[in-house]
Amino acid sequence: MNVTSNIPFERPAREAGPSARGSEIGWRRNRLRYGFNEIDGWPGFAFSENRHVIQHRLRLMNTEIVRLFVFDKPVPDPFKDWRSFAAVIEGVLASGAKPMITFAKFMPYYEPRQLARFIARTRELVWCCLEEWGGDEVKDWYWCVWNEPNNPDVGGNLSYADYLHIYNQVADTVVELVAPHMAGGRVKIGGPSIDGTQRAYWLDWIARLLSDVGDDRLAFVNWHMYADWRPAAAHATVDVKLVDDPVSPDGPVFEALSMAQTTQYEARARSVGRLIGDRDILNFCGELNTVAHHDHHFTGGLNRNVVGATYYASALLNLMRGGADLEMRWTATSKHWFGRDDAYGLMDKDGVPTPAALAKQIVAQHVRRGDEITFPDLGDRNPGIDSVVARDVSGRLSAVLVNTQPQARTVDLASLGSGIEHCDDLLRLDGGTGGAVVRAAAAGVVRFDGYGVAVVSEDASTTVAD
Repeated sequence: MNVTSNIPFERPAREAGPSARGSEIGWRRNRLRYGFNEIDGWPGFAFSENRHVIQHRLRLMNTEIVRLFVFDKPVPDPFKDWRSFAAVIEGVLASGAKPMITFAKFMPYYEPRQLARFIARTRELVWCCLEEWGGDEVKDWYWCVWNEPNNPDVGGNLSYADYLHIYNQVADTVVELVAPHMAGGRVKIGGPSIDGTQRAYWLDWIARLLSDVGDDRLAFVNWHMYADWRPAAAHATVDVKLVDDPVSPDGPVFEALSMAQTTQYEARARSVGRLIGDRDILNFCGELNTVAHHDHHFTGGLNRNVVGATYYASALLNLMRGGADLEMRWTATSKHWFGRDDAYGLMDKDGVPTPAALAKQIVAQHVRRGDEITFPDLGDRNPGIDSVVARDVSGRLSAVLVNTQPQARTVDLASLGSGIEHCDDLLRLDGGTGGAVVRAAAAGVVRFDGYGVAVVSEDASTTVAD
């Protein structure tokens, strides 16, 4: 089943008008694309016997863009192992998505000879991609310059001036090679993939890049946000560099602290949208997750369990509400190391889903880019409930509800309006479902056993929920 949207690259106007059918309560078009970073777990994604299972799940999640790195992290070096690099690209295409090739990084970044070498490698890679897959395919790919340049551990802690110099050099090279295949369209290049989790003044980078680069060299701006980079476990039990940050709380306090931050995705998307204004530049949240770490003990399961599923679903709804054009979960497939999977991926190396994967799977099948959406105002009747109502092109009515608090909640569907109270198909994942999605009849209400995600629809009979 391929649920990938065929809507073209050009985004609708920021305040797109509602259709006649949806005009009664302020409907608008959903702009949010679903995407992933596929980095450390690429061997499972590209080479495992069950890679087709992973790719199928990505289709079920309506994945449009998959971000890949070159020249950084433990990913295939296209010059030393073209076969593996090409297999990863083929995996993206088989998932119904397009690659976002991210050029990062070289050190020392201030050395002119190193920059010249980096640009030469960039040129050769783009040329090889054009030769391998052809201009008609590559013209639809995305190109990203660097990864978290403001993060000393990840991106080298560049100054903005140094980053801008690198950006312009890479953009000129990519545009020169790809533009002849665009038939007058614009090359899809952008940056800076800025770390907004623990670094102050992240929005400065977006504002300055928008000021310094013209639309012909900047198709999107990209920002990252995790709830926390500190450990969900007791600080004394983990080896972590806290810099000058306070020790994090653990247990239920950390869960509540994390969940309280999902509204920041809306606020940040709106802030970036205001900087973009009327320019034809897309607003990408290029990395999101609960806790920024690979180790299960460090994260306390909060990236992948029911709490992680709730966090992710709430973040998605807030990005829709804030007008973002793309979300990219870090990551799709777990890295398998030391005999176990890491704490990031939604799926293991064989495509076995976590609760967070199943939550996205049911959300993405009922709220797609191009759907009409509206956000019910529940007021004080249902504290902690996030919700969106969607109508797809066939007219199917669905709603996603997320309980962001640990207390049990009962939501009267009539409070959502839009006729949702007449929808009877219910899919639910919460503390009482054992990490699985259960099907039931809604009968006018949704009952949550603590943190959880639910979909109510006129028709969920074809929804793949396992």
